[in-house]
Amino acid sequence: MFTFNYAEGATGLTSWLMWLVVFAALFALNEVSRRYKVMGIVCFVVLPAVLSVLWFTVLSDTTYTDWFHLAKVYSSTAGCIGFWCIRHLHGTNKKTGKAWRLSENKIALCFPPLILAINIGEAVARDLEVGMNYVGGGMLVDDAQYVIGGPWNYMNAIAGILNIITITGWFGIKIRKATAKDKSRDMIWPDMLWFWIIAYDLWNFAYTYNCLPGHSWYCGFALLLAPTLCAFTLGKGAWLQHRAQTLALWCMFAQTFPAFQDTGMFSVSSTYNTTIYFIVSFLALAANIAVLAYMIYKVTKTKRNPYKAELYTDIAKYKEVAALAE
Repeated sequence: MFTFNYAEGATGLTSWLMWLVVFAALFALNEVSRRYKVMGIVCFVVLPAVLSVLWFTVLSDTTYTDWFHLAKVYSSTAGCIGFWCIRHLHGTNKKTGKAWRLSENKIALCFPPLILAINIGEAVARDLEVGMNYVGGGMLVDDAQYVIGGPWNYMNAIAGILNIITITGWFGIKIRKATAKDKSRDMIWPDMLWFWIIAYDLWNFAYTYNCLPGHSWYCGFALLLAPTLCAFTLGKGAWLQHRAQTLALWCMFAQTFPAFQDTGMFSVSSTYNTTIYFIVSFLALAANIAVLAYMIYKVTKTKRNPYKAELYTDIAKYKEVAALAE
């Protein structure tokens, strides 16, 4: 599946150790930025503002400037800022004297599924682009990666569309109550359960393997595992928030230091085995079909509209996350 770079004295062990460093760094930075309100502003407002100036001036010759990489970094950062506002903005209506929280505004709660769907849609468009334009293999014009287009791109594009369709229960998004151990006030989404997250991870890994083969060791493996592990352990129920924050942090790093993945001693490339391409995309499609089938089953059984109400309220994991809310 992967080919390690043995130049400059690197070994497979070197690449694994760097993978662990990347994974640990993403997990730790997410913990810091979610637990401390000020660090959220520093990481997702101040840092990208400073880096943007560098990307378009002194780093303009080396940073990624194609539409996809720029869309990824700014859409993920926008998500982080929006989620921060949902978690922390509150006040008092001057006319009525009533207290308000942005997390209780139904229009604001449409933002998380919208930014998530946009993010998935960007990747679906990229899969279709590679599938249509790089049949038999070719070098991407924008970032000089070699890709192989084929039926796997279309399979995975369908998986991504199904992943969007199966986003449910966003009006049930809540804020985690502060405790002595965790004052993060995470944005928790009880209806976004483990089976949807796993289906997303399989789809997204297949996307990175199809369209970013030279980056998928880090952005498809480490970057996906970090938010998922946090959502199943320390930051239960807040997967989308963790995903947005780790993705934004990684994209900022990759924009600033592109050689780390592309040409450095820690770079890891694909074996370009088309059988593996097919298997990975098939698994992603199968998983998302299964989630869709389960969603349809629950809709039929409960008679609930999954886009207006929470769908999985009878499941133990839903109840476990919902119990963490204020």
